[in-house]
Amino acid sequence: MTATALRIPSTEESEQAQGAIRALSKVLRKTSTRTIRVKPEGAKEHVSVTVPRQAFELFLDILAQMANGNAVSIVPVHAELTTQQAADMLNVSRPFLVGLLDEGDIPFRMVGTHRRVRVADIVAYKEKDAAHRKGVLDELAAEAQKHGLGY
Repeated sequence: MTATALRIPSTEESEQAQGAIRALSKVLRKTSTRTIRVKPEGAKEHVSVTVPRQAFELFLDILAQMANGNAVSIVPVHAELTTQQAADMLNVSRPFLVGLLDEGDIPFRMVGTHRRVRVADIVAYKEKDAAHRKGVLDELAAEAQKHGLGY
């Protein structure tokens, strides 16, 4: 993964993204076709491009994040992260992440004396952790209902 600085979109860029998402999300709802005709500003001709639906949906997700003023980064799932990058992705401290690695909760490999963690393994851990948290929350809610606590 190359280290590129994330840049928060400007107000103007966020407004442009809002307009684009409104227009393009209508295209996604109305048709199952994956061909989009684009006419660049100042160009005399349209350009037709066929893209996978998944890529178009991802593009809309990027626009939505920009419209909300969020910086966006795309990382391939096979990319390897440093422990700090992986900790940032999980929103935890690096020492906490190292503990997860040492306990075997997340796979990693050593490159010299440094640990490297695959993005796919971080995503899998996040999903597993989210499912566990949801299960615990459901259990707590059921217990509260059983005792008539009004939750």
